[in-house]
Amino acid sequence: MPADNRPKQSLLEQQAARDEALEVDVLIAGAGPCGLMLANELGLRNVACLVVDPKPGTAFNPQANATQARTMEHFRRIGISQAVRALGLPPDHPTDIAYFTRFATHELARLRLPTAEQATQNIKHLAGSWSAAELPHRVSQKYVEAVLREHAEERTGRRIEFGWQLKSFEDHADGVRAQVAPSSSQGRGVTVHARFLVGADGARSAVRSALGIHLGGATGLQRQFMGGKMFAIYLRAPSFYQRFPHDIAWMYVSVNHERRVFMASVDGRGEFAFHAAVHPHETPENWTHEDARRIVAEASGMADLDLEILSTGIWIAGHSLVAERYQQGRVFIAGDAAHLFTPTGGLGYNTAVGDAVNLGWKLAAVVKEQAHASLLDSYELERRPIGLRNTAYAREFADSVGLLEATPELEAEGAVGDQHRALAGTALNAHVRREFNIPGVTFGERYDTSPLVFSDSAGVPPDQANEYIPTTMPGGRLPHRWLDGERSLYDLLGFEWTVLTPGHLNDAAQALAEAGTATGLNVKVLALSSDEAGALLDDGMLVVRPDQVIAWRGASAPAPGDLWAQVAAAVIRPDSPPP
Repeated sequence: MPADNRPKQSLLEQQAARDEALEVDVLIAGAGPCGLMLANELGLRNVACLVVDPKPGTAFNPQANATQARTMEHFRRIGISQAVRALGLPPDHPTDIAYFTRFATHELARLRLPTAEQATQNIKHLAGSWSAAELPHRVSQKYVEAVLREHAEERTGRRIEFGWQLKSFEDHADGVRAQVAPSSSQGRGVTVHARFLVGADGARSAVRSALGIHLGGATGLQRQFMGGKMFAIYLRAPSFYQRFPHDIAWMYVSVNHERRVFMASVDGRGEFAFHAAVHPHETPENWTHEDARRIVAEASGMADLDLEILSTGIWIAGHSLVAERYQQGRVFIAGDAAHLFTPTGGLGYNTAVGDAVNLGWKLAAVVKEQAHASLLDSYELERRPIGLRNTAYAREFADSVGLLEATPELEAEGAVGDQHRALAGTALNAHVRREFNIPGVTFGERYDTSPLVFSDSAGVPPDQANEYIPTTMPGGRLPHRWLDGERSLYDLLGFEWTVLTPGHLNDAAQALAEAGTATGLNVKVLALSSDEAGALLDDGMLVVRPDQVIAWRGASAPAPGDLWAQVAAAVIRPDSPPP
């Protein structure tokens, strides 16, 4: 086994014992996927950060269950995609989504999807909407958080400070003064001086509340499914697979008039994340483990299924909320602190990772004095529209499945039942592709109104959930290509900025990169042959940001200093070449 290079001691405990304040560049409140991803982004750039979270550790419950392809591409960029893909389901386990009246009775619809093992090979032969470096991976958030934590601690050189809570903060012109303290004791607190504070502290964000930032949008939406209270059960039932009469899936959805449910396989061996719709007249706050067993029996049709209840909880479906602001002074909010989703489409956790990626490189550039502080204003300008877009898509998916009425006739025998099941199957087969085959949502995020990109809205493809049209129009993700059938274009990009160029424009690309380097930016030139580039570079060079978003394209850059000043808010130094 490789050596564990993570720090063993708590820096905050040491500071508390010495009664000394701590100085960092960035203080992150919250160690979920967003906070941990941000710590990785900053640690890889040698930015001093500290992460605090009142929980005892990473998630015990499965929580989010799907890592979208774009998130996997970001994990690939920071070197953890293989570690993540190795977790969760066994490599040969199907990742189908399937719908049943009850798990042991009629199958209504199914979307067949590749196993983790197949995904790593299939992706190299896909084109069009699914031209990508990675395919989605069905893995529970509990596993992803553990990987993110391990690498964040290695890269920051500091332990993630679980069991420590942000108590208060003051935003000043020269930085943020915060008080953190142990969350489960009366131990001594520590004063933290940070240049910036990021609240990645979840749906009930204390940072957002302290800033007086409100959430806007829709909430309290009622549907037969995915609208209202949901009862979550984390359970272990290894015998399920022997009792289950259909092909194995990753997600199992029960559609009947008695109880609507979805259940995701956590480990492919017997652990499941089970979520049941609660009827308006029910009070799940009073439910016991025996009630949990009753609910599982209702959905599965397996009355005597041997199972162990690991945990239960209640959550609310029907949110479509986005914060009115993502920034106030030196304080930012991200992830669930900035947006709340109904989990259809799996967009909440994946949008949170995107927030961290966007904010990470910008904070690092400002901390290192490579960019003006105005660069940070673009975080809200770019990510808040994505929050609005993605919560709208999630609501659309929730309506698609939740407003489908499940009647008693679905389980009737004979011709009447067959007819109702056929109609439901048609609707659900259409829905499952609408919700789970979403390359447009995954890859189609764009920042066309951002001041950092040279975009032309007239040339932007339509935003569609189920179709992604690759384009080099600045403002969107760089279209991916496999070179020689094996090498990912993304693996050849610089970790920071890249000038991607056809061979005949290499001299111009070198001059453009040198202008960026002179401002203090890290810029790589990547020249592709015509065979490697295909049509990718038909419009000339591409300036690709650290988040793999195209900022500019063209055959010449007559004012390179001005270009870098716009796309990177670069600080033009006295010894930089003239604009």
